[in-house]
Amino acid sequence: MKNSSARLVNFLIGKALAETVLVGVVAVGFYLTAFPPTFHGWGENLSASRSIAGWAVNDADPAERVEVQLFVDDKFVGAQVASLPRPDVRDAGWARDEWCGYNFQVSGLAKGSHFARVYAVHQSGEGARFTLQLLGNPIPFGVNDDGTWWITPIKK
Repeated sequence: MKNSSARLVNFLIGKALAETVLVGVVAVGFYLTAFPPTFHGWGENLSASRSIAGWAVNDADPAERVEVQLFVDDKFVGAQVASLPRPDVRDAGWARDEWCGYNFQVSGLAKGSHFARVYAVHQSGEGARFTLQLLGNPIPFGVNDDGTWWITPIKK
């Protein structure tokens, strides 16, 4: 009786471990499908033109033109496809061609400090799901009384 009880306990422990591994594999697979690590890019504050510009590339499909969305202070500002010329990005080896740039004109912001974030839009589940992946770091900037922009240093 003790021998069969020990075998049952060992079986149940093995079954629990196998189920844990299976759930982990499924979770990682779903995560990589919904949030692929293949998007990369960068954004910057172009204070002279009051815009947020940058580039976005999908390494899994380098010819794809990535849809990007801009949020300022966590509020949606706009969306566009990153398809403007950025030969500097191609020349640096970050993209296969130069057509990966974006440029959002931003207006109507209140005086003070702001943060812009640019996200790559990813479709999965045959278009049933959309996820956003942050490109680069948040972009700090500020607006003066006269509407001109200034670059905010990042506090460390």
